[in-house]
Amino acid sequence: MVTMLKKIFSKATNLLNSNNVSHLTPEWATFHSASTDRALTRIFKRELEIKSVIDVGASDGSWSKMCMGHIPDASYFLVEAQNYHLDALDTFCSNNINAQYILSAAGDYEGECFFDDTDPFGGCASHSPNEQAQTSFPMTTLDSAVNNAGLNGPYLLKLDTHGFEVPILNGAQQLLTQANLVVIETYIFKLNQDALLFHEMCTDMARRGFRVVDFSEPLWREKDMALWQWDLFFIRDNNPVFNSNSYK
Repeated sequence: MVTMLKKIFSKATNLLNSNNVSHLTPEWATFHSASTDRALTRIFKRELEIKSVIDVGASDGSWSKMCMGHIPDASYFLVEAQNYHLDALDTFCSNNINAQYILSAAGDYEGECFFDDTDPFGGCASHSPNEQAQTSFPMTTLDSAVNNAGLNGPYLLKLDTHGFEVPILNGAQQLLTQANLVVIETYIFKLNQDALLFHEMCTDMARRGFRVVDFSEPLWREKDMALWQWDLFFIRDNNPVFNSNSYK
């Protein structure tokens, strides 16, 4: 599924780069206009302090690379389960002395989990093997990994983890006490029985002390044009931006 989406993204990007925007549907034009890059521009105009970026589901490091355009002096810690991306991660961290990575899944305990490794840009994790997740991978908590890496807050935490968000957040309770921004890819449809829908994720994050302040990259599925996913940006619920409830 994710590989197919990446091909579609590439096609749409090529059309944009060629200025042939007339071939883009309004939905794809919206996806590109409502980019993560643009959302971060808005957020960092409000002078949000970030010292370390924790990029979970880092794949080839492209998200961290984009984020560096906004906060180049932060430390970057990339967490990726699949060794398919090992060369790309080596290259990225070699070219950026403020970046490091680990090859591991993230979760709610130290040990192992089971992972769908049939798609190098996808992958659903599970505590036990199932029809999709059958390959055993090492798993760590973010609290342990960030502590071992010697990274200081305030943190930006990004999750692109296909329904395994709650175990990861449960293993990052210390980290979250010092997080100023959490970016989570959230879904309108159930990816698996344990995955939270986007409104359920908002409720869960509210319980942890965060509120939505922005979004990016809304994606509609092609077969029926139902909204499929988007990235939600959470900041602390005591952030001064929430002191005003007026539009102007």
